[in-house]
Amino acid sequence: MRSRSRTANPDARMPLMDHLRELRNRLAKALLILALGAVVGAVFYDQVWNFLTEPYCSLPASQVVEGGGCSLIVTGPFDAFFVAFKVWLFVGALVTAPLWLYQLWAFVAPALHGSEKKYAYIFAPLAGLLFVSGAALAYSITALALQMLFGFLPEDADPFLTIGEYLSYMLIMMGMFGLGFVMPLLVVLLNIVGILSHEAIVKWRQVIIFSAFLIAAVVTPAEPISMLALAVPLIILFELAELFCFFNDRRRRRNDPAGDLSDDEISDLDDQPSDLDYTPSSLDDPDSEGESSKRS
Repeated sequence: MRSRSRTANPDARMPLMDHLRELRNRLAKALLILALGAVVGAVFYDQVWNFLTEPYCSLPASQVVEGGGCSLIVTGPFDAFFVAFKVWLFVGALVTAPLWLYQLWAFVAPALHGSEKKYAYIFAPLAGLLFVSGAALAYSITALALQMLFGFLPEDADPFLTIGEYLSYMLIMMGMFGLGFVMPLLVVLLNIVGILSHEAIVKWRQVIIFSAFLIAAVVTPAEPISMLALAVPLIILFELAELFCFFNDRRRRRNDPAGDLSDDEISDLDDQPSDLDYTPSSLDDPDSEGESSKRS
């Protein structure tokens, strides 16, 4: 039955309502997968929370209450539940990422060509690796960044962070670092599909570098460690992406005879006259050549 439908509809085209139903079903499955992953996060909540609070608890400034360990406080009756719920979703999204990403991929894949699918299979693991690398970098510098921020406190002031503020800080830092590390990969992808050229990247290089420092200053706290830890790797990854685009565009021009021409140039025309007996139909009719020779 499925083969008959594919034969009748080889392009797998669907009406708009069928697309919306397909999107609804895929999103419902993805949300169900996230819910099941949140259950896993609830089971390992204590271990994950200890892992997230380790950078803060390693600082002497966190030992404010004598004999009480880390001084993370609760200021509202629902703070503990919301913090736990965020941790459950965070763990669930990480653990089940291959499953719910597949649901999104299954919705988009039918509209892609063979070469585009090949690039997606390559770039998806690289994007995941870069995101994890950025999140790991954010986690590793958290203690140093907090120590610098606590250095601005007066001598008679003690840092009392709420658990909600600290968790939001950690998730934002890890998420922004992860997304930042993926952005240069998007530049490479746009160059491969022909949307972004190396010449355009060179023209906007200074703006991109300035934007990297600006974004790093906005998404990170007002201290230089986090800003430089995000901006410098972003610029390095961007330069690597630009280098790839340079070689890819040169390879593309080498394979394209008109690739070296600018937009204002025209290609050379063949000024040699063609045979009058030649007609395009002679390629399809093998007897046409014999008839033309008889006429001659």
